[in-house]
Amino acid sequence: MKVNVEIDCTPEEARTFFGLPDVQLMQAAVMAEMERRMLAEMDRFSPEAVMKSWMSLVPQSPEQFQDAFTRMFQQGFGGSSKAPK
Repeated sequence: MKVNVEIDCTPEEARTFFGLPDVQLMQAAVMAEMERRMLAEMDRFSPEAVMKSWMSLVPQSPEQFQDAFTRMFQQGFGGSSKAPK
């Protein structure tokens, strides 16, 4: 036996019928707080800020570049991790 029941009601009517709490006010408050936080943090993820944070990981002086490449090649070829002086 197969029975199909189709109910045409709004979400509010269904919540009321099943005795579920009305969470619209809480949902609106949570969404407003999320929006406030996202807008406050948006500047951290601007292209300029992301590039600045990435470029801080790159060696700035020629000596730092040389030391970084020396360490990288020595580790790649199985040498010691200390650069020769």
